[in-house]
Amino acid sequence: MGDTGIKRRLTEEIRTSGLTTVEIAKRVGVSPEMITQYKTTSKMPSLEVFAKLCQAIDASADYILGLNRY
Repeated sequence: MGDTGIKRRLTEEIRTSGLTTVEIAKRVGVSPEMITQYKTTSKMPSLEVFAKLCQAIDASADYILGLNRY
C-alpha cells in the first residue's frame, strides 16, 4: 500500500463521484485548488479532511487506503 495506490484510488473515486471539484471542496471545507492538489501532487489530506472527503464523494476509506478491494 503506497501513496501512489492511495492517490490513484482517491482520484478515481473523485472522478466517478459525479460531483465537480467545486462541489466537493464546498462539502469538505477546502478550496477547489486543494482538491486538485490531492489528485495531482504528492499532497495528501489530513485525516479529518480525508474523512470528510470520503463522506462527500460517498467512497469507502478502507478501499481508498487499500484495505479492501470493494
